[in-house]
Amino acid sequence: MACDLILALDVPTREAAAPILRQLRGQLRWVKIGLQLFTAYGPNYVREVAGMGFNIFLDLKLHDIPHTVARAVESLAPLPIRMLTLHTAGGGEMLRAALAAQQQHNPQLLLLGVTVLTSMDSAGLNEIGVAAPATGQVARLGQLAADSGLRGLVCSPLEVELLRSKLPATMQLITPGIRPAGETGGDDQKRVMTPADAARAGSTYIVVGRPILQATDPAAAARAILAELGPEGLKG
Repeated sequence: MACDLILALDVPTREAAAPILRQLRGQLRWVKIGLQLFTAYGPNYVREVAGMGFNIFLDLKLHDIPHTVARAVESLAPLPIRMLTLHTAGGGEMLRAALAAQQQHNPQLLLLGVTVLTSMDSAGLNEIGVAAPATGQVARLGQLAADSGLRGLVCSPLEVELLRSKLPATMQLITPGIRPAGETGGDDQKRVMTPADAARAGSTYIVVGRPILQATDPAAAARAILAELGPEGLKG
């Protein structure tokens, strides 16, 4: 299965992002814009980055009552976005309401259900009253998302093989928590894997932030990750 690379544009300002995006233009296709940049600059920044030729993954992790989430999807639908996240923990009714709004207002948009954040492990889940281990909770929420009609999930690369064994083969799996071979980590990700291993496990997309953003040459770092994906990866 081919696997593509998404840059997590987790920087504080558009000024910090600008030189990175200039270097990566033409090197990769996908950019993930999350809460920090979206709350700072809003929809116009999404349009600005899309105007540079990038496909946009808008990572807002929507989680509210079904009506509110559906209206949020409706409001976001006119933006040039290709993927949008929502929390599967919101329940089946919320997921189905979001999907109905997406199908009505932007049929090409892929809604992604977030299962368990890669910053959490089984101990963290226990703190919020989830007795199941992380893998069990991911499997439960992944099945809920599939049963609700979603065609994509965000999960740790460590759960990809499990989900591939339980869900339709067409389910797209997007995996943060990726660290290139030789990286020691040192951040808040707890369930991680190398790009090559994630691709072999069955990830559709891998999401990489700091190893590219903090590199002296971000374009070279992105090329190295694509090279690590090897024949499993899409080059650009």
